Amino acid sequence: MREPAKPDEGGTVDASAPAVSDMDLLRRLADANGVATGTWDWYGTWREASGPSLLRVLGALGLPVGPDSDVDDLRSAMTATEEAPWRTTVPPCTVVRRGSTREIPVHVPDGSWVTVSYVLEGGGRGDLAQLDRYVPPRTIDGRPVGRATFEVPDDLPLGWHRLVVTIEGGAVHSGALVIVPDRLEPPALADGKRHWGVSAQAYSVRSRASWGIGDALDLADLAAVCADRGADFLLINPVHASSPVAPMEPSPYLPVTRRWVNPVYVRPEAIPEYASLPERLRGKVEELRLAAVGMDEGGSLIDRDRVWEAKRKALEVIHDVPRSYHREAALRTFTREGGEDLANFSLWCALVERNEDLMLPEDLSCAGSARVDQARIDLAGRIDFWTWCQWVTDEQLEEAHRVSTRQGMGIGVMADLAVGVHPHGSETWSEPDMFARGMTVGAPPDMYSQQGQDWSQPPWSPRALERSAYRPLRDMLRAVLAHAGAVRVDHILGLFRLWWIPAGAGASEGVYVHFDHEAMVGVLLLEAQRAGAVVIGEDLGTVEPWVRDYLSSRGILGTSVLWFEKEPSGWPLRAEQYRREVLATVNTHDLPPTAGYLEGIQTTLRDRLGLLVEDVETVRGADRVELEQMVARLREYGLLTTPDPSAREVVEALHRSIARTPSRLVAASLVDAVGDRRPQNLPGTNREYPNWCVPLCDAEGSEVHVEDLPGDVRFDALLDIMEQDVR
Repeated sequence: MREPAKPDEGGTVDASAPAVSDMDLLRRLADANGVATGTWDWYGTWREASGPSLLRVLGALGLPVGPDSDVDDLRSAMTATEEAPWRTTVPPCTVVRRGSTREIPVHVPDGSWVTVSYVLEGGGRGDLAQLDRYVPPRTIDGRPVGRATFEVPDDLPLGWHRLVVTIEGGAVHSGALVIVPDRLEPPALADGKRHWGVSAQAYSVRSRASWGIGDALDLADLAAVCADRGADFLLINPVHASSPVAPMEPSPYLPVTRRWVNPVYVRPEAIPEYASLPERLRGKVEELRLAAVGMDEGGSLIDRDRVWEAKRKALEVIHDVPRSYHREAALRTFTREGGEDLANFSLWCALVERNEDLMLPEDLSCAGSARVDQARIDLAGRIDFWTWCQWVTDEQLEEAHRVSTRQGMGIGVMADLAVGVHPHGSETWSEPDMFARGMTVGAPPDMYSQQGQDWSQPPWSPRALERSAYRPLRDMLRAVLAHAGAVRVDHILGLFRLWWIPAGAGASEGVYVHFDHEAMVGVLLLEAQRAGAVVIGEDLGTVEPWVRDYLSSRGILGTSVLWFEKEPSGWPLRAEQYRREVLATVNTHDLPPTAGYLEGIQTTLRDRLGLLVEDVETVRGADRVELEQMVARLREYGLLTTPDPSAREVVEALHRSIARTPSRLVAASLVDAVGDRRPQNLPGTNREYPNWCVPLCDAEGSEVHVEDLPGDVRFDALLDIMEQDVR
């Protein structure tokens, strides 16, 4: 082992000493590379990041440092950081707000002439003006390199363009130029009015005709039911793709990719080719449906693996039916537009299916592995099947959104975008270099998850994103917005920074890594503008005020959850003090239904599972105080008048309260509308609680099917409140 380093007589640190011996230099290196050197905890105490964590994170960003680095390595890494821009002729991607100018640094051999032109995605072109900016040349690898500065004009149209650099001698280099909206102005909000909707976990809302899980037809029916009651939107969970084989990850927030969808949501009988099946095969499909449903009593947990096993077999039957010319042409178009990404996803599904596990053999462990090309030939039939599954599922989800708008919703289906992907999913397989190796994403400790959270998702590398001109982000957004009128971005702070946790470390040992939020948000706005969509960011948790102000200035709505909105005194925030540019709700999918929350089920479950850091009675005492203050606030507004209100009366009063806020969007949760109690998700658990497997039930625990909602007394009453009070 190395001895602790000691400063020499001049006060410096020995170059061969461990890197953590010079924490000042390590912190400067971290700052220069967008890595935070500490964070404020939920008690307001500054917590320094550890040296080992900083070294591992910097290494994951591509710097030549790691756990065994010495001080000399830090100095070399700092030099490399300072020289990095000078080694690039033109930035790989420049994102500029429309109506603004932007200076572009161009690096060339010192003294060489250079020109820069732009090429628009529509085919137009022009030259950039060079500015009179003298920057002293710098010696890189023994050669003098100069910097010329050019200006992007303020009148370029929105879009994905290119910068082309021509250097004396004929060398040509290029980089992406993305012109993005300064502010998003979605048509659905142009009237300046407030709008309300319903939030639901789509998989949990089943019908008597479904296959044991809520599907695209159930979603269309639910959208129509809510639209008929005056709702403008239906917010659902992410429908991103999951594993093609058992066990299927239950969390919709841990997909294998956010680019493609989960065929577990398809209704086989609604596929047009089903009508062409002979009676014998229709009977087989019905047998499979009954096998998927099983002998479940209403309210039993959702068994995705059983559902998918039966549904996949039914889809294989329907897939083999000859398609009409126009249907075959539509499939070809879908496949062509999906391009290489769809081809890789379908191949990955086929490989995982053959392997019966997400962990593929080493020689097939990524899209660039040795045997992949041969596998494309060997598995051509299954690749075709998995591509077809994406097509028919996409069609049905798109139809659900069309139903919502045809029935009068101004926004329609509001999609949810997960913050990351499964570590062994198709995205990491297709493009492993886009991700930071040896890192997972999570959250630091807070009052609700006092040990912190590790979501097991690998983060995108901010440097790889820039090098790719943010193509993965762009393509993901286009896919999510393809059948939605709005998108809720889960943990939108991930566009600014993410809590990176080195593999094997605890969640509390993570550090924040910053992203280029101006570029990330700009790409989000450009794709939303083109889709005519509303964007809502989940900006909960510890958020600097400037971030919320920034998002609001860009036309992105925030999120307000009633139980989290507090005055400095700790009392519930008054309704009139809520932010205007937000989606306001009583609860969220990370909280129990409000009836369960009022009973303290969140504390009971966390205590039973050992998730509390504080004494349970202390937490229960805080729960009681919170509830007493909330009830007092409701009485102050005259929303509760009875001395001993029922849970239903409190739930309805809480919704009347958020209906009184100035918030642009307000949503009622479907679980609250039917009196449900059990949480859909208990943060901080994996197998300890049946997360994301709870069907929609009433106050007595009996299942509520989608066809039961029209005329349901509690459902009608809560939606009446929303329709009457949100004005």
